[in-house]
Amino acid sequence: MSSPFPHLFDPLALGDLHLPNRIVLAPLTRSRALPGEVAGALTARYYAQRASGGLLISEGTQISPSGRGYPRTPGIHSPEQIAGWKGVTEAVHAAGGRIFAQLWHVGRISHRSLQPGGVLPVAPSAIRPKTKIFTESGLVALETPRALDTAEMADIVASFRAAAENARAAGFDGVEIHAANGYLLDQFLRDGTNHRDDAYGGSIDNRLRLVLEVVEAVLGVWDKARVGLRLSPANPFNDILDSTPQATFEAVVSALDGFGLGYLHMVEGSLGSGEGAPEIDFAALRRLWQGVYMANGGYDGPRAEAALASGHAQLVSFGTAYLANPDLPERLRTNAPLNTPDSTTFYQGEDKGYVDYPTLADGAA
Repeated sequence: MSSPFPHLFDPLALGDLHLPNRIVLAPLTRSRALPGEVAGALTARYYAQRASGGLLISEGTQISPSGRGYPRTPGIHSPEQIAGWKGVTEAVHAAGGRIFAQLWHVGRISHRSLQPGGVLPVAPSAIRPKTKIFTESGLVALETPRALDTAEMADIVASFRAAAENARAAGFDGVEIHAANGYLLDQFLRDGTNHRDDAYGGSIDNRLRLVLEVVEAVLGVWDKARVGLRLSPANPFNDILDSTPQATFEAVVSALDGFGLGYLHMVEGSLGSGEGAPEIDFAALRRLWQGVYMANGGYDGPRAEAALASGHAQLVSFGTAYLANPDLPERLRTNAPLNTPDSTTFYQGEDKGYVDYPTLADGAA
């Protein structure tokens, strides 16, 4: 049976990494980590179930203890965490899949109850986000973070490099740098959250500095084809804003293009209601990127096929559709109906809403 979406099933090479199709599991926080922020057997089962995609991108994985922003999110900075992720990558590889680790520091989107020693979260500037966050004791208002000292930038870069090394030790096939959705690197890029007056603030070139230093550090560990980076220019999530987002992100994409990364992962929309989202000309951003472009943001089969057929994208990542359909590639190949995601289990529960979504084969059985 031929697929109604043939371009989704064209193979693609990221350097020497062969992707059998263009379907990607987007990074999705699931909050199922074990004590010590360790990815366990249940997490291995979850990713292995979805291994038929061209590429899986892990949930955001904190690069250091200070990078943590939510309960039960996994890290990749301790020996126990590396061992936990090794169990995940081995399960994915045994199922025939490929998986990148998303390297994450939340910056100001945290709370002292989630930080080592109960200290304040760090950020480019001491500006309190006008939002709330889930902690072990429930939903709480965010606090005013501590602005990082200039001397601490080297420590942030070193933590990303160490996390990249740990991802290699854990058996990942590559890494994605998380510079989206209002977290630390995104906070540095935007003039609404970065009011610094040193070499990391002010002009867009200065606000870009930390991101570029992180990219260079990660490229010291991984071949460029095995490194991706995620951006979200139109997403106001986590009280992130910029006075000139189009110009800012044209500069960001142009600067990143020179590194020859494996892919640029672009969130082409906003999370939540989208209230306050700026208008972004994504076609203009796309023209500035010469490499593999991964599109994300409410894509279904027809939209994904059109994006690939037109050359707008070379890869498409799926979030909640893939969360609820472990065999999403097969469902797209046969144009089968999709399971409905259960949002009440996105960030809580164990098996339920995590590894118990049925496949087509389950239905046939």
